[in-house]
Amino acid sequence: MGNKLTFSAKQITGIAVLLALVIVLQAVGGTVSIGVVQLNFTLIPIVLSGILFGALVGALTGFACGVVVLIQVIMGIVPFYTIIWMGDPVVVALTCILKTTVAGFLGGFIYNLVSKKNKITATFIASAIVPTVNTLLFIIGCLFMTNSVYAMAEGQNVLVFILVSIVTFNFFIELAINLIVAPALNRVFKAIKF
Repeated sequence: MGNKLTFSAKQITGIAVLLALVIVLQAVGGTVSIGVVQLNFTLIPIVLSGILFGALVGALTGFACGVVVLIQVIMGIVPFYTIIWMGDPVVVALTCILKTTVAGFLGGFIYNLVSKKNKITATFIASAIVPTVNTLLFIIGCLFMTNSVYAMAEGQNVLVFILVSIVTFNFFIELAINLIVAPALNRVFKAIKF
């Protein structure tokens, strides 16, 4: 489907389901906390949308996720969100929107490139690219949050503070979840022939 910009009714339904799933998971339950580790399932439909419907749809679902995250940040649902929003609202807004949008686009784009050689390998690469790009852009965004993240670091090396205190194990958990669940669900969607 890669670069195709027209979709059948069945494909539009699939896109709508994945878009709704992203919004619902991010808004009301896509993250399960176990101690300090958060299991985030929201990136899975972003991966699937890029694999099944191309880079632009991957970007669309990533954008929707970013908007929901931004709303949660503005509402101060998590104390960390309140701190970073108060200190660096423009950087936070850009980070929220861009990280999942770019991750969704790149997941679909890279899947399209690699799938010409091997669809299974392409699925695993896309499943790894989305959480990796999402986390990398989050880290870069945090490095520009000079009024909030730098203040929280309290004299520590800011990059080490971000990697250890903010990102912790979440990246590895998200990566593992995506590498297990996204390829399995992709097989289901392919069987339905979206």
